[in-house]
Amino acid sequence: MYTYEYPRPALTVDCVIFGLDQSHELRVLLIKRKHEPFQSHWALPGGFVEMDEDLDTAAKRELEEETGVRDVFIEQLYTFGAPQRDPRGRVVSVAYYALVNLNEHQPQGADDAEDAAWHKVFDLPENLAFDHQQVLQMAIQRLQAKVRYQPIGFGLLPAQFTLSMLQKLYEIILNRPLNKRNFRTKMLKMGILEQVERQKAVAHRPAFLYKFNEEKYKHLTQIGFMFEI
Repeated sequence: MYTYEYPRPALTVDCVIFGLDQSHELRVLLIKRKHEPFQSHWALPGGFVEMDEDLDTAAKRELEEETGVRDVFIEQLYTFGAPQRDPRGRVVSVAYYALVNLNEHQPQGADDAEDAAWHKVFDLPENLAFDHQQVLQMAIQRLQAKVRYQPIGFGLLPAQFTLSMLQKLYEIILNRPLNKRNFRTKMLKMGILEQVERQKAVAHRPAFLYKFNEEKYKHLTQIGFMFEI
């Protein structure tokens, strides 16, 4: 039997799941740890990778076991491997992230989680466990970069939306105001929004409603179109 002479660090996965609530606040899903280390501290959902599973499977399994959230499309974010990041020993973590419709995912703490809840991204509990503050900050930066070159935000809006609603969504994720005229001109010039009708039964002047034309977007990308905000 072959014996490997080098020490082997443990491998974990962590999940950064973003969602938008009804008050248009960007939130992240956190769990309250049931056990040491960092017992009762808020942390990102995650855990150790089993010997017979790949990383994607481990991330989805841990997310569901600790929060009940499932059927989420997640992407690898980064690998965190600082030697002292985990007091239990040498632990390397592969982080994942996702942007979901918060209303479709009601978390409930389970397994190693005492609780699970959505928290405001820009108003977090103090002293997140491990290096999860660093993980979260990198995920925020990746999300803010990605929404500028891929139309991932449309999945958080109703099927029909106003340009004001669309701009508000981007301002929330980017955490800064956008010039109204420039934003609208750029979005309409892309040719991926389809005007539907005007709003009905509203107290103010009805605005036009639009919908995202995914098929047209896919066609345009095949001929060199670049989405950019």
